[in-house]
Amino acid sequence: MTPRRALETTNEETHILAKNTLAPDELGPTVCVGEILVEIVATTIGDGFLEAQPLVGPYPSGAPAIFTDQCGKFGGNAAIIGAVGNDDFGRVNLDRLTQDGCDVSAVAIDPELPTGSAFVRYREDGSRDFLYNIATSAAARFSWSEEVYSLSARAGHLHVMGSALSIPSAWPVIEKTLELVKSRGGTLSLDPNLRKELKYDAKTEDRFARLVDAADLLLPSGEELELAAGVDGEDNAVKRLFERGVKEIVLKRGSAGATCFRPDGDPINDPSFEIKILDPTGAGDCFGGAYVACRRIGLTISEALTYSCAAGARNVSVRGPMEGAGTRSELDTFIKTTRRLN
Repeated sequence: MTPRRALETTNEETHILAKNTLAPDELGPTVCVGEILVEIVATTIGDGFLEAQPLVGPYPSGAPAIFTDQCGKFGGNAAIIGAVGNDDFGRVNLDRLTQDGCDVSAVAIDPELPTGSAFVRYREDGSRDFLYNIATSAAARFSWSEEVYSLSARAGHLHVMGSALSIPSAWPVIEKTLELVKSRGGTLSLDPNLRKELKYDAKTEDRFARLVDAADLLLPSGEELELAAGVDGEDNAVKRLFERGVKEIVLKRGSAGATCFRPDGDPINDPSFEIKILDPTGAGDCFGGAYVACRRIGLTISEALTYSCAAGARNVSVRGPMEGAGTRSELDTFIKTTRRLN
C-alpha cells in the first residue's frame, strides 16, 4: 500500500474524524500512571557496566514521563501520576514536565526514598542494557491519595505503559483511575512497552490482558502486537484484537514508519524520516504522546501518524530520552525539512 503523505485529509478520514476513537481533549486531561526516573547514559559502546566509562545525565525519564511530556509539549492536556524523591533528580523531572505544560499535581514527593534511576549502555548492534533502580526508589511508592483522586475524577483519557505493571503499587491506581475515566465517557490507550529487565508474573499478565480488553487504542511495537492478541501473525492479531473490543491499533515499525488499523477502513501507512540515530530511548514514548495528543485534539489519522513519526524520529536524533520531544511548531519544521524514508 502506498503510504499517504504528510497532512493530507481524504473523504474517508474526514468521516472517521467525526467518530474519533478517543475522547476529546475538552473532557479532561490525558493521565498517565507510572515510573518517573532519571537516566544516566554511557557515551561509549560496550557490554554492560563491568568497567568504568564516561556517563552523561541526569536526564528526566521513565516511559510514562516521556509520554506525558511529549503529549503536553505538543499542546495536549496532559498529566501524570507517580512519585519522585525529595532530591535534585526529582526536581529535574518536575521542572521539565511543568515547563512543557504538564500537570504534576498528583506526583507525590517521597521524604525518604530517592528518585528512581536507570543507567543505560548501548551495544555494538544498537541494543541497550538498562540497570534500573525502581523497586527500592520513590518511583514505586505512589498510591491512591486525595491529589490522585482529584486528577482522576476530571480526567478524559488514561494512558498506560506496560512497564508500570511491574510496580505493585501502580495497579490499584490504574484500576481506580480507569473506572473514573470510563464513567465520564473517557477512553483508554495502552502501550505494551514490555521491558526484558523488568519482572512480570502471572498476575501481571492477567492485568495486562484486562487492559487490552478495555483499551480503545493500542500502540504496540513489533512482536508486542501478537503478544497482546495472544495469536501469531499480524493479520490474525489485528483481527483478534478487534474482536476483543480494541477500536484503533497503531503499530510502530521503527524505521519503517507506522500503520494504523481500524475495523471500518483500510490500514493507513506513514513512512518514517531519514535521520541519524543518536539515542533511541524514548522514541516509542514520544510517538505515543504525540499520537494521543493529536487524536484527542481532533486531527485525522494521517495527520496524527505523520506528527507521531516525526516526534519519534526527532527525539532519537538527540541524546537523552525526552530531550528531542517537540512542540507542534518544532515538529512542523522537522516535517518540512526532513526527508521521508519511502
